[in-house]
Amino acid sequence: MSLSKTYDGDEPVRVNKWLAQTGVCSRREADALIESGRISIDGVAFTDAGRKIERGQTLTMDQGGAEVLDSRMTVIYHKPVGIVSGQPEPGETPAVRMIKRANVFGPANVYPDQDTKLAPVGRLDKDSRGLLILSGDGVLVKAVIGPESDLEKEYHVRVRGEIFEEKLKWLRHGLELDGRKLRPAKVVQTGEQTLTFILKEGRNRQIRRMCDMCELRVTDLYRPRIGAVKIGTLPEGQWRVMTPEERTALIKG
Repeated sequence: MSLSKTYDGDEPVRVNKWLAQTGVCSRREADALIESGRISIDGVAFTDAGRKIERGQTLTMDQGGAEVLDSRMTVIYHKPVGIVSGQPEPGETPAVRMIKRANVFGPANVYPDQDTKLAPVGRLDKDSRGLLILSGDGVLVKAVIGPESDLEKEYHVRVRGEIFEEKLKWLRHGLELDGRKLRPAKVVQTGEQTLTFILKEGRNRQIRRMCDMCELRVTDLYRPRIGAVKIGTLPEGQWRVMTPEERTALIKG
């Protein structure tokens, strides 16, 4: 089934930019679809990557182009401790290898195959567990980890060491990693040795390093939420397909 959209902006805009802004696909994906002649404006196909669309004009993507976008897959995986998010060292198991039929939670209409492109969207280190998104969707990746992303990432953390208000203030403000000041964080003590962090960035091993600076040692780190997407009842070690509603919520922030 083809896709049609009518442009209602005041100023002409490049087609690839508009498709990316509206969450249809990434600019790179749009350029590939344009080059292959799968996109037309008011019924006329074009292959010029710089083509602009004007107010009142209707863009149509043919069935083949829509099928290309529909084949993109995004999954939510409940990563256990011991599985690595990205490139594995010898003897390690990457999360993408766990996205298979045997580990699916509930019914799924699509399963990954040799042509499926899945990559971790953000970090969750080997010693941490919880929600990990894997996707080949460029628009979603930018929304979650792009430089302009403002999505919250929630973590439940168990630590060793004394917790007091001054340390909480340090964790919320004022710390630096690798010579760069961290964005303000929400940090709340939820138990004798437990903290909840809400971050809007994801630097390498950020929470563990923040805690180290405050003489706190992380013994467990669990991520239940990214933006509006929650891990819910998804069992550890299993995955499910992200719903269209969840994708839309992440893109809209």
